[in-house]
Amino acid sequence: MPTSLSKIKEDFTQGLSQISRFWGFPKGMGAIFAVLYLSPTPLSLDEIVRETGLTKGAISTEIRALARMGLVHRSTKLGDRKDYYEAETDFYAAIRSILKERQNSEFDRAIRSVKETLAALDENWVENEEWQFVYARVQALQDFFDAIDSLGKAVIRLESLGVVNVQKILSVLK
Repeated sequence: MPTSLSKIKEDFTQGLSQISRFWGFPKGMGAIFAVLYLSPTPLSLDEIVRETGLTKGAISTEIRALARMGLVHRSTKLGDRKDYYEAETDFYAAIRSILKERQNSEFDRAIRSVKETLAALDENWVENEEWQFVYARVQALQDFFDAIDSLGKAVIRLESLGVVNVQKILSVLK
């Protein structure tokens, strides 16, 4: 017996929920994006509630976050006071948006705290194994953040090449 489309959509929604959680976002955010992405028309909050099983309050909160990141867009229908939402389908725009979100003040504060920790370790250096261990761990985290920052800047720069050219470059690398 073949699997129904509704079951496949449900599995896809569960999968995006897990991906969302993996990347540090709430599972509901992934579920909302999945439901909107698979919808041929914009959906109201009530319709999203029916599709995800989440509360209207949770959806409202997550929709605002998704909209701030540029992953969801709000629209209206003539003669209807409700807001409707649809998913961003340009994945390059979505990735650029997520990477730009990286530059929000909370993330910058977290990265700055790692740099400040390294500076404090340097200024107050004590030659022993524990000090060296802590320094190595904090330095590894700083190196990771630097690499992610460089990668993010590179992806954002790719925008100027255009989607078709980026796809051509990626196909050569395969």
